[in-house]
Amino acid sequence: MGVVSDGKKAYRLLKKALVSRAAVQRVRRRLAAQGPHPQGHYRIAVYFADGAVNMYQMRQWYRPLAELAKRWPVVVLSRSATGAERLIEEDAPPVAFVPTVRDLERFIAEQDIRIVLYVNQNTRNFQMFRYGRRWHVFINHGESDKMYMTTNQYKAYDYALIAGQAARDRLSRTLWDYDLDTRTIEIGRPQADHYSGTLPYTPDERMVVLYAPTWEGDRPSAHYGSIASHGETLVSALLATGRHRVIYRPHPRSGVVNDEYGAAHRRILTAIDQANAADPRAQHVYDDGPELGWQLAAADVAVVDISAMVYDRLAAGKPLLITRPSDERASIDTTGYLSACEWLTVDGATRIVAEVERVAADDEAVARLRTWVQHYFGDTAPGAATAKFHGAIEQLMHKWDEWHARDAGARASDQDGGDGADEDDD
Repeated sequence: MGVVSDGKKAYRLLKKALVSRAAVQRVRRRLAAQGPHPQGHYRIAVYFADGAVNMYQMRQWYRPLAELAKRWPVVVLSRSATGAERLIEEDAPPVAFVPTVRDLERFIAEQDIRIVLYVNQNTRNFQMFRYGRRWHVFINHGESDKMYMTTNQYKAYDYALIAGQAARDRLSRTLWDYDLDTRTIEIGRPQADHYSGTLPYTPDERMVVLYAPTWEGDRPSAHYGSIASHGETLVSALLATGRHRVIYRPHPRSGVVNDEYGAAHRRILTAIDQANAADPRAQHVYDDGPELGWQLAAADVAVVDISAMVYDRLAAGKPLLITRPSDERASIDTTGYLSACEWLTVDGATRIVAEVERVAADDEAVARLRTWVQHYFGDTAPGAATAKFHGAIEQLMHKWDEWHARDAGARASDQDGGDGADEDDD
């Protein structure tokens, strides 16, 4: 059995290597056709070491970065061939494919990059930290109360752009000796100023329910996913009423760790297809597209797991239910919004129709949402978060100028002092 297992592993590794090599060749051809990047052009880089599977972390930043690039040119430093290929295909900023450290060094040497932005905590971020005389800034890929949001890795960055007061409170409770006032800047959620997409159905009298579960997680403390515990039950019940329209938007990594979780996901897809075949007017939606926005705005009620989707929906100020993890080992921070949210337990999923109708009609719950929106995101008026984001970048650019001038002055002083010493020796 050991020989067979080793053989399968070797085959998977070889297959992965061949796929990666083919992707590298395609990326290099496409970038060569676009021509070289202009030297000394870019001021801001987004460092992205992940492959295509984690593109959701980049996509939500495309439009805010495009707006930012009107003033400060932006480039994505992509370390993975599959990630670079997807970035080229999509509406991303310009891409520099830098798979090796030598490629990275060469590109950095040709540009005037003053700020490097990071959307995740990939371990390869450490390879970029070696380059000083520029700000390394964590911008994350969402706002949530997951333990990921309080990792000690925040300390590795010069600065972190955070959503609002809730993030400050969360970090202050967790991180030792971390100067929040100096190293964090509040920007709200600029992605909310760029929600996009068109409805893939014709609105009617049906109540629209968004079910947006996260993936199963790779350790017990992160077992937030509900597809296997809640999902099949609640989707089946909503599909059966004839009064509801389901928008099913699962995390793109659903099923990558747990085969049964992936199987439950596929059964939900089958149920949606069968419901649409039985009643084409239902127009239930399986949404795996890159655009996020129309789902949050269109749904009368959202059912989400503990993930950034809680806070994406929270910013919309509309009713939501949050699935209570079935694994008691899952880490839940109940000091923030989760202390006052509307939970949906595994048993509650069997009563999903009554639950969604209850929260949709509860004016007090909606009013509480508005209070929490302010706590998490501050001013959510159109354009307010974008202005904060640009203001934060401008502040860091000014700081770069100050340090650059200080360095230049120190070097000039050292040079003058050295020349004087030589004259005395003569």
